[in-house]
Amino acid sequence: MRFLYFSLIFFVLFGCSNNETRHSKLIHLIPEESAIIIKTNAFENLKSGLNNNAFFQEISNAITYTALEEKLNLLDYLNPSNDVLICFSKDDHDSLQFSVITKYNDNLFKTDSIPGYTEEHLSVKNKTITKSTINNNIIYSTVNDSLFFVSSSKALTEVSFNNKNSNPELEKIYDTTSNNKTLSILLNTKNNKLINSFFVAESLSFKSFTNYISVDVDLSQNEILINGITKATDSTKSLINVFKNTVPQENELAKITPSNSDGFISFTFDDFYNFEENLNTFNNIDAVQSATTLFDNVIEVGAIYESENKAVVLNSIDVIATKDALLSDQNVIETYRQIEIYNFGNPELFSQTFSPFITYSGATKYCVIDNFFVFANDLELIQNIIANYQNKTTLSERDYFKDIQESLSDESSLITVVNASSLKALLGKNLQENLNMKFADYKASALQFVYDNNFAHVNAIIKKSKTRASQYSVSEELNVKLDNDLLINPQLVTNHITKQKEVVVQDVNNNLYLISNSGKILWKKQLHGAVLGNIKQIDIYKNGRLQLAFATQHRVYVLDRNGKDVAPFPAKFNDEITQPLSVFDYDKNKNYRLLVTQGKYVLMYDVKAKLVKGFTFKSATNNINHQPQHFRIGRKDYITIKTENKLHILDRTGRTRIAPKTSSIYSNQAVYIYKNKFTTTTKKGELISIDTRGNTAIQNLNLSDQHNIVSTSKTLITQTENKLNIKSNVLELDYGSYSAPKIFYINDKIYVALTDLQSQKVYLFDSQAKLLPNFPVYGNSAITLDNIDKDRNLEFVVKGEDNAIIIYKIN
Repeated sequence: MRFLYFSLIFFVLFGCSNNETRHSKLIHLIPEESAIIIKTNAFENLKSGLNNNAFFQEISNAITYTALEEKLNLLDYLNPSNDVLICFSKDDHDSLQFSVITKYNDNLFKTDSIPGYTEEHLSVKNKTITKSTINNNIIYSTVNDSLFFVSSSKALTEVSFNNKNSNPELEKIYDTTSNNKTLSILLNTKNNKLINSFFVAESLSFKSFTNYISVDVDLSQNEILINGITKATDSTKSLINVFKNTVPQENELAKITPSNSDGFISFTFDDFYNFEENLNTFNNIDAVQSATTLFDNVIEVGAIYESENKAVVLNSIDVIATKDALLSDQNVIETYRQIEIYNFGNPELFSQTFSPFITYSGATKYCVIDNFFVFANDLELIQNIIANYQNKTTLSERDYFKDIQESLSDESSLITVVNASSLKALLGKNLQENLNMKFADYKASALQFVYDNNFAHVNAIIKKSKTRASQYSVSEELNVKLDNDLLINPQLVTNHITKQKEVVVQDVNNNLYLISNSGKILWKKQLHGAVLGNIKQIDIYKNGRLQLAFATQHRVYVLDRNGKDVAPFPAKFNDEITQPLSVFDYDKNKNYRLLVTQGKYVLMYDVKAKLVKGFTFKSATNNINHQPQHFRIGRKDYITIKTENKLHILDRTGRTRIAPKTSSIYSNQAVYIYKNKFTTTTKKGELISIDTRGNTAIQNLNLSDQHNIVSTSKTLITQTENKLNIKSNVLELDYGSYSAPKIFYINDKIYVALTDLQSQKVYLFDSQAKLLPNFPVYGNSAITLDNIDKDRNLEFVVKGEDNAIIIYKIN
């Protein structure tokens, strides 16, 4: 699995891609010696994915990784606008070399701002190579037919001039990679000195296993998910092809593997003799009629690993016939939990038959557990397998294994599953160093091959296991760090495809991010200014696809699912926009009205960014202190526009519908429909209510001038200093600096949330002012509460550290 490790390192390169140019593709410039090729079409997303992935964070402490990172940070200064390829190889001196290929653009390699940068130009075969030195590290670059090639090796850069499309097989498998994935990896076994093995068994080497592997990689905070294909052109010299002309069967070895084992390997076939013939050809063994019928009805063979001990397991579809094949080995040496354990007189049979999958030749004992025949030398190992099977504590019964199974095929030709210690050992074997890392939470990782027609599908998963949360607990699900500090609080928006929720947030460099509920950064977009208020979602084409609509100080944006501008937006404004964008949908028919506030002026636009001529209200007498709001009472529409001195209550056309009979000095709080009346507060903290005839009532709530209110039709919440009032219940909180309270109405329940920004505590109450169990929790902003995924538990998103968002789950 070393290619996973290298994919992480390659992130650090900060850029990669794949694109066509003139008569050539990026792949045509790949050095012939390349063992690992990384393809990305979204470098920033890739970098963020690696930075936030728990597994890569852990292995980034490896000596090999940090050394390579130092060498590759030269590529920090590349700004590719297209796909990128990063290639790794070892030279004749066994030194690791890298090359990066992308399409050239004028902003690709800006050297003006690089400290200590020097360069010189070398002439090679009438071509120019630029030798760049940054902090005593040297790279060589050239432009070839509009393609930019940069490498740590001068020799590889020189050869790139003459590179041609000389490997059609590599190009075919390269074309199977997705253009929509953040990361794809290609592995070439030819001259591969970087990867030793994917398997625990030393006999299963990478070089002899296949020729090419091409996979797409999905990265989230706690998971690495890999899908792709592998292909070997020579059917006699590559181990993957021993599954040719066989049909993958269901892998059941997990049902017999103790959960305290180090892992297992399992391979399947529908016809043992086809498989045996292929394996004999691979091993260059003349076909000889087998002297045993033991495997005639076996469809799965595997090995269970437990420290230095191993057990060979056969899965039979005809237990009686398989038992008959063992009639000469019926000497009972012990009975354990009513299971008889026998001597076995042919311990070398499995290595002779199934090498290199199984090279173990010490199995002198066996037992039969339902349809499984278990062979081993160590009696305690057999007893452990029997006990775990009877106690239902096998791997198949564990939640963490069931969790990774969801990403795997039920039937496969070959699968290996390892626990945390075996995963660590595999990484150490490939990195050629002893790793001092914490992998205890990676309780099960899997690599699977499903043979098809002359190729095999590849699936793999490395996932951080989670302890099942107790009822009413609040568990931290994700902690996603960005490159820069947050500018606005994280918000939840709806993914119209999955109907689940995602997070949108902006950083101090005005980059807007869309982040999945698994922590994956889906895209990042540079905006002109900070987002004002909450981001709205609209269906501008009335086809069920949602867009994000919002305003900055001089723009109104509408972005599609992929972060692209929806024409004719963004709309540009010379004068400053002073309130968040208001979106009205009067009749719920998606004929949206977008209201832009500039000081005391209000402009109403349609979704074509055209001014709505029928809206007559243009200006208040003073600056508007809250964004315009829309209400529907009965069959009538009401628009509220509020200044410090006046509350305008208008109809759709902008004409006055209600004139309050009493003037007041209004706060900047929103207007609510509470008990069928327009309700807000005065600057003195009084509650003011206006009915549909303009009658006004004022109630003294003893609020300070620094107060907040929020309301539903029947529930009023107020907060002033350290006092929170929910309905008639008054709570005295610790003194602090509190965010405005928020009401969430979910599944017929009301939740009230606020955050003490001083002590960094998030509070969540029910409608009776009762604090929910296990609150407060850590947080640095107001929260957004919702059900973001497929389960029934609620989640909320909040700002964590200055550059991070946290998603909590309420169990």
